[in-house]
Amino acid sequence: IGRRRVQKKTMVNAGRSLRRLVICRQRSTWTPPDMNTPVEVAEIRLQKPTKRPRYYQRTKEGTWSGLDGLEQRTSGSLIEETLKEMETDTEFQLTAKRLREQGAARMSLEEKKQRRRALDALGVPDFSTFIKAHNIQDVEIRRETSILQINVGLYCNQACNHCHVESSPKRTEMMNNQVADRCIEILDKSPSLHTLDITGGAPELNPSFRHLVLGARSLNKKLEIIDRCNLTVLSEPGQEDLAEFLAEHNVRIVASLPCYSAKNVDMQRGKGVFERSVAGLRKLNDLGFGVQGSGLYLDLVYNPLGAFLPPHQDALEAKYKEELQQHFGVTFNQLFTMTNMPIKRFADFLFRRGELQDYMSLLVRNFNMSTTDNIMCKDTLSVNYDGSLFDCDFNQQLQIPIKDATSNLEMVKDGKDEKILHQKGISIFDIQSTSDLLNMSITHDNHCFGCTAGMGSS
Repeated sequence: IGRRRVQKKTMVNAGRSLRRLVICRQRSTWTPPDMNTPVEVAEIRLQKPTKRPRYYQRTKEGTWSGLDGLEQRTSGSLIEETLKEMETDTEFQLTAKRLREQGAARMSLEEKKQRRRALDALGVPDFSTFIKAHNIQDVEIRRETSILQINVGLYCNQACNHCHVESSPKRTEMMNNQVADRCIEILDKSPSLHTLDITGGAPELNPSFRHLVLGARSLNKKLEIIDRCNLTVLSEPGQEDLAEFLAEHNVRIVASLPCYSAKNVDMQRGKGVFERSVAGLRKLNDLGFGVQGSGLYLDLVYNPLGAFLPPHQDALEAKYKEELQQHFGVTFNQLFTMTNMPIKRFADFLFRRGELQDYMSLLVRNFNMSTTDNIMCKDTLSVNYDGSLFDCDFNQQLQIPIKDATSNLEMVKDGKDEKILHQKGISIFDIQSTSDLLNMSITHDNHCFGCTAGMGSS
């Protein structure tokens, strides 16, 4: 009973935008059969594939030099180091070559085929058929929208191995002021919205980021504004006042930190990322973020290093708090564990290692019915940098748009002067408020098994 009271109190303090994460875990008494990952995630080592991939290249292991001289070591931009790693990483080069030759739409289509083949080999139907067989109601119908999630662009100072939007310093896609202004208008005309969730790329490196924060805060002092921060952006040149800006406008920070050790973080996110992340966390703590009673919230997000489910969230949160406080003097509010989605760079990772079928089997085997009422597509509207609308951030990256009754097929340019049949969707300029989307159909596909496995990825 005492534990449930603590969870309920945490849910209130966390803010309405993160409520579904807590509700999902609070209501579910069922433990997925494969949720047995230990909280000692820093000790996890990936085994080499049975058959070594032709273009496999081992990532250099990160090291940690301690707090002494941290500020000096983390000054300057991370971008040069990221670009250097991209140029020497065979896997990045192969993916970039495929992107140039095939185009994003064809690559997403090929990913879809690979997931479908994996499920066929397992004798598992598509996601929509699967949930209907479980007699789950209303999973494919949108509720009133409460969260407006905006991807302001794909430019980033990092190029993480598992990034589902494939961001990097080489990406140039960015939201313009016209689209940003329209998002603010929709926010003003949609009383059901209680959260603005800004993501990227590194959203703070887009000029529209501060414009959106200022515009949204001027409309509603109580609106929850979330910044999906990678932490290293806080030390980028030109962002010296970023932490103070976020504090001044009471922006909630949700930051990805896939481990509490330098080795695993640098392996997944790039050389030098861990100590820059620690420097960022300490700077945020100095301003009150993550400090109890300050009113400034700092949450962390964990996703697994490889093809396994995350540990139990409460236990891993306790481990994170112990390690970060003991070694770096860092505090934070909550940790959220996310299941890796089998799309984009993580899908490439699985395919190269010959693990895609096993991972899809893992997701299906750990299907959790209690996640289906709280998945993001039910009450989140995802806006792309160009204004196009999607049911979720994952559909956005796979170019699966929201479709209305007038949507039709069109031919779009993709790759080397080729064209591919594409389903037209709707944009932020096609609606007057988010209420226009109430009761519209949600588009599901086989990657959705990731949001319903274990404790989910929403």
